[in-house]
Amino acid sequence: MIKHLPALLIVIPLLVAIITPIIGRLHWVLSWYAVTITTFISFVISLLLLQTVLVQGRISYWMSGWEPPFGIEYAIDYLNIYVIIIVSFMAFAGAVYSRKNIDVEIAEEKKPLFYMIYLLFVTGLLGMVVTGDIFNIYVLLEIASLTGYALIALGKKRQALVGAYNYLVMGTVGATFFLLGIGYLYLMTGTLNIADLSARLPEFYQTKAIFTAFTFIVIGLSIKLAIFPFHFWLPNAYAYAPSTVSAVMAATGAKVAAYVLIRVMFTVFKPEFYTHTPFNLQYILLILAVAAILAGSIMALAQTDIKKMLAYSSVGQIGYIVLGISLMSVTGMMGSLIHLLNHALMKGALFFAVGAVVYRTGLTSIENLRGLGKKMPWTMAAFTIAALSMTGVPLTVGFVSKWYLAVASIESGMWWLVPIILISSLLTAVYFWRILDNIWLKPAPGDESHEHGHDSHQTPVKSNDAPLSMLIPTFTVAVLCIVFGVFAYAPVSLAEKAAVILLK
Repeated sequence: MIKHLPALLIVIPLLVAIITPIIGRLHWVLSWYAVTITTFISFVISLLLLQTVLVQGRISYWMSGWEPPFGIEYAIDYLNIYVIIIVSFMAFAGAVYSRKNIDVEIAEEKKPLFYMIYLLFVTGLLGMVVTGDIFNIYVLLEIASLTGYALIALGKKRQALVGAYNYLVMGTVGATFFLLGIGYLYLMTGTLNIADLSARLPEFYQTKAIFTAFTFIVIGLSIKLAIFPFHFWLPNAYAYAPSTVSAVMAATGAKVAAYVLIRVMFTVFKPEFYTHTPFNLQYILLILAVAAILAGSIMALAQTDIKKMLAYSSVGQIGYIVLGISLMSVTGMMGSLIHLLNHALMKGALFFAVGAVVYRTGLTSIENLRGLGKKMPWTMAAFTIAALSMTGVPLTVGFVSKWYLAVASIESGMWWLVPIILISSLLTAVYFWRILDNIWLKPAPGDESHEHGHDSHQTPVKSNDAPLSMLIPTFTVAVLCIVFGVFAYAPVSLAEKAAVILLK
């Protein structure tokens, strides 16, 4: 049974997704139980796989017993087990959280459909990370993308359809570039297995076809990753999706796209490939990263809607991930990998907290959040922890990420990146302070909530926090922002092992 865990990680959620709408016909809550149990099993499997990787190293699982490169391989190493844990944990947290959240954000008759699509989305993400075949990555990327469009479109707001459509258009363009790049790789090497590609490609490094393949793949993944200036599909998608979807997509979607980019750049292609390119890829990625960090922070500062602010903030945080990749050093890669986890926790907690606010008040305007610290103390405490972490306060995960990125910048002789990281942190502090000031220091609007169509029967100081099914995952993820900030050894150690192998 243990040896089949890589396959079970994908097969179990796929099979349950098929039966979810059927049992949901009896009552939609049965669908919720099925998805919650399934995502918990996936998380447990990911922990068992982590233990196996730490003990015996890389896992290679041959589907149907066919030896790669002729058969499809599931390969798990220090890099992707790290991402698998992020995806499976946040998928489980999102499933628990959704129990009450979808009551106000998804129509009753669509709830079983939501859970089926949710599981297919998780299956696509996990499959992209586990597979050792680059064409399989494309297939699973399309599964994750199509289900992602549907999850966004399930939102009750009309703008959700616009967000889903924009994502559909840009996602299709990105997938097309990615597929064209894969086609060129296969044309030159005759293989799609990632390990086999890595072994065969060096003799073709100086050919135009391979350079074209690399360019197409990087452009396609940059669109999927929403790196500036390919980011414009992301704000509406995150802002108008149901809060569960916003949280899980922000915590996992971009992280998996970043994983695929890292896998292509440092496993399929080796660092020596970049000495043969007609341009300096490091500086191009560096420019895009710096632009994303600053532009994302500035655009977030200009927002009046909290979900849009968090969405634009994600653009800047993606820039941090790309910054570490662009430095092409072990410390820089560690910074990127650590930030994959840390941003998933921070942004997941923030979107969960905002979803709880939407559940209780229906409000997302920053100005209308006044006094919520007294009405929803536990939810706002979780939000505050995650916000401080985003700013980079010591003893939080945000500080750990920025520390490694700053050290990597200095080691690479690019000390000028450190002030940029500090400026971005300052901008982050400014746009989060607006919210913290409203929720903790300003009085509640009282009966003004009537203006927004929400009848309020409690006094401004009466606690009316989120339901436990929403509060527990929100606070758990927020507390992990401190736990992994204080006890950072485990993620840092795993990230270091992955970075050393990638850049050897």
